[in-house]
Formats: sequence, C-alpha cells, structure tokens
Amino acid sequence: MAADRGQRWRMWGIPALVFLIAFLHRAAPGVIAKDLMQAFGMTGTELGLLSAMYFYSYAGFMVPGGVLIDSLGPRRVITAGGAVMGLGSLAMGLAASPLVLFTGRLLVGLGAAVTFTGALKIAASWFPPTQFGMMSALTATVGVLGALIGNAPLAALAAHLSWRGALVIIGAVTIAGALLCLALVRDQPAAARHRAGRGPSFREVMTGTLAVVRNRYTWPPFLCFFFLYAAMGNFFLWSVPFLRDVYGLGSTQAALYASLPSMALLVSAPLTGYLSDRVLHRRKLPYTILATGQFVVWLGFLVTLGTLPLSLVCLLFLLLGVVGGGFVLTWPLGAEVNPPRLAGIAVAVTNLGGFVGAALTQGPVGAVLDARWTGALLDGARVYPVAAYRGAFAVCALLVLVGAGISFLLEETRGQNVYQRLRPSRSRREAAPRMSPGGS
Repeated sequence: MAADRGQRWRMWGIPALVFLIAFLHRAAPGVIAKDLMQAFGMTGTELGLLSAMYFYSYAGFMVPGGVLIDSLGPRRVITAGGAVMGLGSLAMGLAASPLVLFTGRLLVGLGAAVTFTGALKIAASWFPPTQFGMMSALTATVGVLGALIGNAPLAALAAHLSWRGALVIIGAVTIAGALLCLALVRDQPAAARHRAGRGPSFREVMTGTLAVVRNRYTWPPFLCFFFLYAAMGNFFLWSVPFLRDVYGLGSTQAALYASLPSMALLVSAPLTGYLSDRVLHRRKLPYTILATGQFVVWLGFLVTLGTLPLSLVCLLFLLLGVVGGGFVLTWPLGAEVNPPRLAGIAVAVTNLGGFVGAALTQGPVGAVLDARWTGALLDGARVYPVAAYRGAFAVCALLVLVGAGISFLLEETRGQNVYQRLRPSRSRREAAPRMSPGGS
C-alpha cells in the first residue's frame, strides 16, 4: 500500500506542478509591469488588457479543454497545454512588438486552461472518492503557491536576468514540466484501465453542460466567483505598481509585500475547506462570512489608502488572504446543486466565472488609472498618483461588495448533493451522461 500511495502522489504531483507554473504565469504581468511599460510604452489600459489576454483564452478554452480531457485523457492534454504555455512564455520573452507580446500571453492562457481540471481528473482517478474534496483544496493551494513564486522570486529573477530572460527561463521550465508529464504520468491505475469503458461522447458532454447552465442554482456561485476573483485578479496586477509608486519601493521588495495575501492563502484556503467539511458542515455560512469580511478589509484599505504606514498596509494585505480562503468552496457549491453525474462539468462552469470576471475588468480598471494619471514618468514607465489607485481600488471594492451580496443567494448544501431536493421532479427525469468529478 505504501508504494501505491507513493504512486498516487507522483501521478497527481506532476500535473499539479504544471498547474503551479500556470499560476506563476498568471501573476507575471503585475511583477514586471514597469519593465513592460518601459519596453513597449504601454499605458495602464494596455497593461490591463495584456494581463486579461490570459483570462480571455483561459475562460474561452476551459470547457472545451474539459471535453478534451474526458475524451483524450488528462496526460496528453496537460502535456499539450504545458507545451503551449511554454511557447507562449518564450514568445513574450523574445517579443519585438506588442502584437507578439499579446499573442504570447494569449497562448499562455490557452495552455493553462487545462491544468486545473486535468490535475483534478488525475486526482479523481488515482485517489479514493472520499479524498476528492481534500485533493481539490490541495490542488487549489498549489496554485496559490505558484502565485507566491510568481511575485518576489520572479521579480528577483527579472532583476538579475532582465524580464525577457526571466520569461524565457520560465518558458523552458514549463516545457520541461510538460515533457515530464508525458513521460511519467498515467491517466488512471492499470486495473482501472482494464475495467474502463468508453468515455462520454461530445454530444453527451454538451448535453450535460447545457443542463448545468440551465440550472438556476448554478449561477449564484458562478457570479460570486466572477466578482470576488475579478477584484483579487486586479489586486495582484496593480499591487506591485501601487507599492512602487506610492511607497517608493523597488520592484523586488514591492513584489515581496504584494505576495502577503498569497502567503495567507496557503493556510486559509485548506483551513477553510477543512472547517467547511469537518467542523461546520456548512458551505454557504463560511462563504458568506468570508466574502463579507473581504469587503470590510477592502473598505479599510480604500479609506486609508496612501495614509497608513507600510507595516499596516502589509497587515491589510495579510487579512485579504485570510478572508480570501472562501474561494475553495466555490467548486463544491456549484457541484452540489447539480446532478452528481455532472459534478465535473459543474466545477468547470462554476470555475469559469472567476476568469470571465478577471478578463472583463482588468482593462477597464487600467483605464481608471490612466484617466487619473498626471503625466509623471519614471524611466519611461507611468507613475500613478494615490488618487488614481483610489479610483481603481474603489472599483475592486465595489466588485467585492456585489459578490458578497450575491453570496446570500447561495444554497446551503451542508456538504451534500442537494439537487434532488431542489429539483425533485426534474431530477427523476434527468438522463444526462455520467461524468467523473473534476472531468471538465
């Protein structure tokens, strides 16, 4: 059994590593914002759109990527996704024009779209069903670790090698991770491969997706994640420039302080999942409390913007991570209000909300900064005043407020599938295909 346990962890660990790298890519534009502005003369709006390219392609390919994972298997799809991510990073590092830079960022998001679902599919195949909730939270925590690495360590690497050298190295590491997945990962244990029947057809998957989308109980968790992650995504994009412009920090030091929410999330995310599953036996209650707490922290940050000493700003950053741990409940909240056989599709659709939110808001938030820019430049990069950041972060606070308000519309599932209770007559007629957890 010890060897079997070790094999399970290896099978999950390599796709999780590729997912970690995907999160590192996600955080990169905020860390090297100054360098990109200098190299390409970018405005805040353009930088926001560059960052959003990741989320546009990620959101657009998430559900089709899930279909490929179910039909071709996660090993081959994660390998292809990692290779596309790596090529996109190489293109960004070598870009001589904004067109190549934006195209590379689009490729990074396209490849990253399959990494989370693929890692969950591997976990569902190799681990007992009773451990799937824990593996979901653990996989999400690995992503947070990737965001952490994508702050101060990436800033230090860029300072040492230049931003171009850093992106080229990250691209090469990403491709190496993809090749490792191809060589060592297997979709499921050998015994399960012998027993496995055919996977769901494309028509069956699309039928299941439509059933999830038509279920009105899917939309509150989708919209909560839309608004809450939109705010957090903008925070990660603009926190380093904020600390550099308002507090005069260097990029590496600013990235270190900006990573404080991710540090807190490393603890708060799995702890939230544990408390929800084992102690409170609730989903909606902790989600609503933490979402409301996020708004309180954002409001405190906004009211005191530019007046607090750096130590108290760091405390607020940590608190953002503490109350941000509720995001791990988004996926079970979406899955538990849909038919159990559609759990994988429900997770994918719910997860889509956050990336659509980030994609649609990062450009406009950058435009808010540009509208209040006073013309100051430092080494060719725009320097924004406190008033500009106040306007941008006010948008973020408003997004969190809306998300917290929608959280009151969530269904309390108590950690159990409640689809039959919510839709008893329709659930008896449900003829949707069987989908494995994490399959889309």
